[in-house]
Amino acid sequence: MARKMKENAELTRQRLIAAARQVFLEHGVSRTTMEHIAVQAGATRGAIYWHFDNKIELFQAMREQVFLPLIDRMDDTLLVEGSEDPLTCIENFLCGTIQVLTDSIETREIYEIMMIKCEYVGEFASVLPQIMVNCSGIANKMQLAYERAQAQDQLHLSHDPAQLAVDTHLFFIGLLHMWVKDTNGDQFRCRAIELVKAHMRLRRR
Repeated sequence: MARKMKENAELTRQRLIAAARQVFLEHGVSRTTMEHIAVQAGATRGAIYWHFDNKIELFQAMREQVFLPLIDRMDDTLLVEGSEDPLTCIENFLCGTIQVLTDSIETREIYEIMMIKCEYVGEFASVLPQIMVNCSGIANKMQLAYERAQAQDQLHLSHDPAQLAVDTHLFFIGLLHMWVKDTNGDQFRCRAIELVKAHMRLRRR
């Protein structure tokens, strides 16, 4: 019985997160209330507040659905030394992220919410420092890959791994923003992989 109740509770939690994603996407985060989400999920106010204290917790739970897999893929491609060279590992990670966005409508919607449907002011101002910490972590892992590339004599002599990591991170964040906004798919979505490959070619010696 306890196991069944736990499973039902998790199903309700996931239903609330999915409902939040839909309402955030339609109305924007700032115009969405917990009541809107409860109605979308077909749940009571008591149910939603049992799982989440406020809208920020719901937003963070939704964000984790894309960020945690991103970290896993990053660790698998950037930190594990395999048969592929470090620059190819970085390229695979970036192209893989684009492919996930292309294949997964849920991931695509969450990125759209985070990038263009949320104002990080008021109560959501506290989310920004967390985003900056995550960005720093991504850049640091890219730097480790670039340092391996430098050790293998793959970089131009004037290139600094730390600067390359920041440059690649900023390039990719900008590309993701434009990819999300390119709803017709005729400017950046259709060229994203090509742009990533060109970016990485410029790093090779």
